[in-house]
Amino acid sequence: MATIEGRFTDTTHLRIGVVVARFNDLVTTKLLNGCLDCLSRHGLDTSESSKQLDVIWVPGSFELPIVAQKLAKSRSYQVLITLGAVIRGDTPHFDVVISEASKGIAAVSRDTAVPVIFGVLTTDTMQQALERAGIKSNLGWTYALQALEMGSLMKALNTKN
Repeated sequence: MATIEGRFTDTTHLRIGVVVARFNDLVTTKLLNGCLDCLSRHGLDTSESSKQLDVIWVPGSFELPIVAQKLAKSRSYQVLITLGAVIRGDTPHFDVVISEASKGIAAVSRDTAVPVIFGVLTTDTMQQALERAGIKSNLGWTYALQALEMGSLMKALNTKN
């Protein structure tokens, strides 16, 4: 029996794309900062001149899947991270946006075999979103760890096969 799992130590082979929704940027900027901090602390070059990382901004969470799809199909990235924040309002718009964003992001990952980390917060209030983006903890860090693990795991699976 073989046990295959991702590791967080060898990031030299990884090229990561981070797609960030500008809508609710008070939250998404904090998620991005947590994400970049984690990637940097695990050895990924996150400098402005980095060849390992691209950050792409889109208008909102609804646009995350189409840009993730374009990046995944380019075969330039081993893993993608999508960051967004959809906060419930008084209309059903919340349900439509998060439904389409989540289905679209999942489809990109399935259709391209490129791991796409789902880093879209879905909260009832801005306060809840801010708590998840840095007041108590920063889920951007968690999404980055997931990306490192999946990038490493996919490499291991490709090597095994």
